[in-house]
Order: sequence, then C-alpha cells, then structure tokens
Amino acid sequence: MGERMIEANGVELCTEPFGDPGDPPVLLVMGISASMLWWEDGFCRLLAEGGRLVIRYDHRDTGRSVTHEPGRPWYTGSDLVADAVGVLDAYELVAAHVVGVSAGGAFAQLLALGFPDRVLSLVLISTSPATCGERSLPSATERFGDFLASADVDWSDRGSVIEYLVAYEWMLAGGVRPFDEAAWRELVGRDVERARDIAASQNHTMIPEGDVPADPISSIAVPTLVIHGTADPMFPPAHGQALAAEIPGARLLKLEGAGHGVDRADWKTIARAILEHTAVREGGEVDEAAGD
Repeated sequence: MGERMIEANGVELCTEPFGDPGDPPVLLVMGISASMLWWEDGFCRLLAEGGRLVIRYDHRDTGRSVTHEPGRPWYTGSDLVADAVGVLDAYELVAAHVVGVSAGGAFAQLLALGFPDRVLSLVLISTSPATCGERSLPSATERFGDFLASADVDWSDRGSVIEYLVAYEWMLAGGVRPFDEAAWRELVGRDVERARDIAASQNHTMIPEGDVPADPISSIAVPTLVIHGTADPMFPPAHGQALAAEIPGARLLKLEGAGHGVDRADWKTIARAILEHTAVREGGEVDEAAGD
C-alpha cells in the first residue's frame, strides 16, 4: 500500500500498512531508536498473507517521522505510548492486536494498562516487565556490557553509524547462531539512508518516562503471548519468564538460540504464533487456545 504520513498525538508520523483493511488489525511497535524498517517487509507480508491488517510506523526521531534536534527531545516515554493510540485513531481502528519488541514490548504493556479498550491482545517479544515490582531479574550479559563500554561511533558520519549499528546487531544476536552480516548491513544502510536525521534516533535514550500507569502488569486483562530468545544478551530469558508468570493466562514461547529481536530465521515461527494468538472465534473473541 505504501507509506502514509499521519498526525498522531499532535505530531507527524510515518506509517505503512500491509494487507486487507477489512482483516483483524495488528499494530507493530518497534523498540527505541529503531525505525519501522526493523519490522522487515517479509515478516509483515507473512502476517498479511495470514489474514491480518498489519500496521508499522516510525517512532518520533526515527525514519521519516517528526525529528528533533539531536540531544534535545521535548517528549517523554508516555508520549511514545500515546503515539500508538494516535496511529489507531488515524486508521479509524477502535482497537488492535499489539505486537511489541524490546522497548516496544514495554510500550505495548503500558498501552494495555493505560488504554485497555484499545488493545485486543498482546504479543511481547524480547522484552521485560514495564512496571516496578518485587523481582530479582538478571542484568544484561557481559557481552552486552562489553559492547557498550567499548563502542565508538560518530553520528555525523554515515559510514561510522553503519559500522556501529551492524556491530550492535551482531552483539544482540547472542553469539549462538550464524550472523548474516551482509543482510544486516543492507538493512542498516537502508535505515540510515531513509532517516531524516539518524543522530536524532539517540534522543530516545535520554527521554524521561513520563506518566506511567500505577497498575501492575498483573492487571493486564487481554490474552498475552510472550516470545523470548534463549540467548538474549539484553534481557536474559528470566525476563520473559517473569512476564509470562505475572500476566494472568500469558503463554511463553521460547526461541532456542535466538538473541534479541526478530531474527529472519524465526520469522515463520513468530508469524505462525502471532496468527494463532490473534485468531478470532465466532462472537469476536480472541481464541486464547488457538495453536495450543
């Protein structure tokens, strides 16, 4: 269908739909500092071919959405959550199935807590509980910490940015499976070329949380599927296990050897799980048992 610019929550965002507008809607929410391209075209088409209207979008300061001066964002994390509601409004959708990865998974949880009538179900990939609680979850791995401590990037230099982001993806892949450097380099190159200002994407790392719902994630009342790689260096597997344990009725799908994010090797598995999770019975209810 092609990209579509919309106004959401008072700002201009770039969106792109895949599939039939009459199919059940699935909103894809990416993590911080990443544009909608990281929900790759092939993955979106798998969901669309399965009978879903798929909508991906660029967060503020990524891709072709509104961009602020690097180092001077004037919005909060809660604005990024509200932007997702604005996308639904722009497409005249009362509610959607929401799929979030990494920080996008946290935004999805906060969306379900703050705007429960807008969320039909949740799929939480490579993420962690979004609200405070009595937990003793492991920190990121040594692999993750070593990368952040040693990485060097000049955000004004396209080549430097590409090398940094490819290396970052190599680290996030977890080190268990082969890493397709050529494929990631091609994606990163397109993302950097497409962005209004790739340096502005780092604004996400300095924004305050904003207003966070006071309710615990145990109050999330929609069907929830948690998907987590066993080699995730940012959020080790215990984070996904905690989500599945705290959200009532949530199911956990472990991806053996997978790192952080949606790897091409897992597209079919993840897409199949999402399609099963978002299947609808007669009467319009989500079939929580689909695929079990």
